[in-house]
This record gives sequence, structure tokens and C-alpha cells, in this order.
Amino acid sequence: PAVASDAARTPLRIAITGATSGLGLALLDAASARGDRVAFVARTAEGVARVAREHPGSHGIVGDVARKDDAHAIALQVAGALGGLDVLVNNASSLGPVPLALLADTDCEDLEAALATNVLGPFRLTKALLGSLAASAREGAPAGRRTLVVHVSSDAAVTPYARWGAYGASKAALVQLGRIWNEELAPHGVGVIDVDPGDMDTPLHALAVPDADPATLRRPRDAAREILARIDREVGVVAAQARP
Repeated sequence: PAVASDAARTPLRIAITGATSGLGLALLDAASARGDRVAFVARTAEGVARVAREHPGSHGIVGDVARKDDAHAIALQVAGALGGLDVLVNNASSLGPVPLALLADTDCEDLEAALATNVLGPFRLTKALLGSLAASAREGAPAGRRTLVVHVSSDAAVTPYARWGAYGASKAALVQLGRIWNEELAPHGVGVIDVDPGDMDTPLHALAVPDADPATLRRPRDAAREILARIDREVGVVAAQARP
């Protein structure tokens, strides 16, 4: 079937973490440009204010997904700003030790930091937003729509790259967490998927591999377009009636 035009698709209410740079910012750019309502989260007030100015109509939230005390505050602000939630993109990520280190040289605190951002953060935020996601799924069920949680993963979750231990182990845990969430939440109309955008020209990649040639890396905007297209297919908004 033909893909509906942007004018015919249902605008989504999307929350994106880690959205002041890299893939998160590219997702915010693309989602805002096509008319979605977006709340985004980042750690620094200055960055959030700058990106909010550049994206009129978006809702910037200052918070750190790695901090337990921030999770419910973020969730309340997301639900309040958007009036509900259709898609949560758990994009914020930590490499762990920088520069990357062998596991034998990785401090416990660096492993904890990677797990806190890449696993516990998405777990807490998803849990805190389940009510909003389930409510939206019930609203959309008559039209064949569901809601979605997206975990941004990496091939490091499945391939044992030397020096990527903290990041790879945390992303592997995130992927498995998402698969279990997906099984458990399916009866409630909430899907959970993981996406691997590939090696991109982002600040995070530059920290991890400072000698990489940017010309050999994917553009975040290209990955963002692909991810949003998949989100539309997974949610079921393509060719759906616009929300009144």
C-alpha cells in the first residue's frame, strides 16, 4: 500500500531523551518538521533552552535519566506538556569510561554510570510513563493503533568489541529488557522495540573513536528519518485519520 502523506498521517506525541545533540536532536528536528508534538529531555538547562528556541512548539525538560530522583519529575512533565504519550524514545546514552578502556581497566564507577544511563534510566522512565502509554493505546485501539517505546541500541550489544565493555554490556541488557517489556506489555497495546542506527557522526561517537573519519559515518538525520518511518509502521498511524 502507498504510504500516506504527512498531511494524512496522525501527529504523534513523542518524548525523546538526550535530544540536544546527535541522533536525539536529529529525531527532534524531523519529528517537529512533520508536525509531531515533541517533549525532549537533556541534562543541561542551557542546552535545553537553546534547542527549545530552535524548535518552537517543542517542550524542553531539564533532567538526567541516570538519576532516580529525576525519573518521575521527567515523566510528569512529559505527560503534562503533551497531554498524553504515543512514543517514548530512550536515546540518552553513556559510553562509560572515556577514553574507552579494557574491562580490566574500567573503574566500577564507570560501569555503574553506563548502566545507570543506558539501562536503569530507560527502565525507570518507561515504568513511570506506562500509564500514559497504556491510556493512549486504549484511545487508538479502535483505529488499529498502539503506542511504542523505542530503545536506541548498537551492534556493540551483540558483538564483543574490545574496549566497549561497559557500553556493550549495558546496551545488551537494554535490548533484553526491551524484549521482555514487549512480551509483558503487548496485551496493553504497548510495543517495545530496539533500533541500531549504526555508526553516526555524533559527539558520542567522536568521544569513543576520536580518530574516525566523519565522512565514513552516517548522518544522524538519515538515521532519524528511518527510525521515524519505522515508528509510524509500528504504531500504525500511516494512512490513519488525523487526531481531532
